[in-house]
Amino acid sequence: MSAHRDGEDGPVVIGLGGNALLTRTDTPSMAVQWQNAGRAAAAIRTVVGDRLFAVTHGNGPQVGALAASGGATAGLLADQTLDVANAESAGMIGYMLEQELAGRMPERQFATLLTMVVVAADDPDLSVARKPIGPWYDSRTRPASPAGEAWHWLDRDGLSRRIVPSPAPVEILELDAIVALLAAGIVPICAGGGGIAVTRGPRGKLDGLEAVVDKDLTTALLAERIEASAMLLLTDVDAVHAGWGSGHARALATLDSEEAAELDLPAGSMGPKVEAALGFAERTGRPAVIGSLDGAAGLLTGERGTRIVAKRRAG
Repeated sequence: MSAHRDGEDGPVVIGLGGNALLTRTDTPSMAVQWQNAGRAAAAIRTVVGDRLFAVTHGNGPQVGALAASGGATAGLLADQTLDVANAESAGMIGYMLEQELAGRMPERQFATLLTMVVVAADDPDLSVARKPIGPWYDSRTRPASPAGEAWHWLDRDGLSRRIVPSPAPVEILELDAIVALLAAGIVPICAGGGGIAVTRGPRGKLDGLEAVVDKDLTTALLAERIEASAMLLLTDVDAVHAGWGSGHARALATLDSEEAAELDLPAGSMGPKVEAALGFAERTGRPAVIGSLDGAAGLLTGERGTRIVAKRRAG
């Protein structure tokens, strides 16, 4: 499946981290999210020029907050499931990004597409809660699990954050629609939050899951399927660092699989990004770059960020 136009390179796929609209230190308000959506849109504009592109994004803070608030208003949506909250947050974030992107690139058209991602029903990661969502809570503000459910929590330094299963993406159901949008010159904002996790049952029946697919793995799958010319993963750090968290951390200009294996990368943040970027680079031979929103303009040129490359060959 290709989104190429005759005589042009493939599109660039830009993955915005979950903190694109809410950073770790932000007050979780709509005003802050609008401000950050504008910042993300401005960064994207500096990268793409007149290139064809697609945007994916995280939603960890938002989907967790929505799931925790289910039933807060007189029992309304008290039985809301995580797949529905995922769709709700993806629509909200897509709308905000559309507005901000259109304001900066009025010559372009944008479309938010709710995206379902099929995962394997027997994926062992469905039985293990490990993906953090939502905000950190203290003992006073931590919500109780809904009736009939047993939420899992990550506890650290006296705070708690909900964790949920995170299966691997297998298939993007709206792939043809994404390709059609790109072929028409329309920028898709898609695969929000890694896509809405579903399994396919007998006779093709789809069932949503209490799970969150890793956004970077879905972004890499999308980039591969549409034959993207490059994949950019934008986050809140300037590059992948060796010795992260130590007094002698250093930013890496390039990184291959052997070098990555020697790094101690955080499982909940940079680890999945590097895994996704390596998978794309090694399967396609095309570049993946990890870097910050603030340095976005220099990512494709190699001036900023970490360029993830296929394994280097001796000689």
